[in-house]
Amino acid sequence: MKNLSLVLNVVLLVAVGVLYYLHFSGKTPSSSKSVMAAVPKPVITGNGQVAIAYVELDSLNENITYIKTKRKELEAEQRSIETEWENGYRGLEAKKDNFLKKGNAITQEMAQEFQGQLLQEQQQIDEKKQNLSQRLNEKSYKFMDDIQKKLKDFLAEYNSQRNFTYIFTTGTGLDYMVYKDSSLNITADVIAGMNEKMAAKAK
Repeated sequence: MKNLSLVLNVVLLVAVGVLYYLHFSGKTPSSSKSVMAAVPKPVITGNGQVAIAYVELDSLNENITYIKTKRKELEAEQRSIETEWENGYRGLEAKKDNFLKKGNAITQEMAQEFQGQLLQEQQQIDEKKQNLSQRLNEKSYKFMDDIQKKLKDFLAEYNSQRNFTYIFTTGTGLDYMVYKDSSLNITADVIAGMNEKMAAKAK
């Protein structure tokens, strides 16, 4: 469960970070001249500064209701898979204990046959867990693609009225800014806007 939560957090941070970078940086040319030509002209604010903002991805992950709800669903499904797998192995242990109670009545042929059956059931339990886990991973990545698209759409609409030249991301494992002016933090706007948008769609 903890591993799944960590994976979701990391995937969200990386996916959105890459999204913002690609969205606002443009393509990388091969020569120094083309680099200069490809860099968009910065939007300058009234006081002569480039318009920059940043978003705290950890806060988005913890405060956007849609993300929290989906994450809880995925974690619950992960726990269900683990519980079913553990119960399957407990069942195998119980079968083995019952078989061994026969004591001296167990022949070599019976032991070999039982061992083969037990191994086959164990493989079935493991295969089922693997299949369920694979489906859960696919569902998790589909969710990440979905939230990335929703964030992209929201920020495009949000920035159309604010004209930021760059929007950076900060968060666990992606915090490359050694200094941040808190007045440039638009995280609260993004959280409020995303929650409002998701709530409206849910009605």
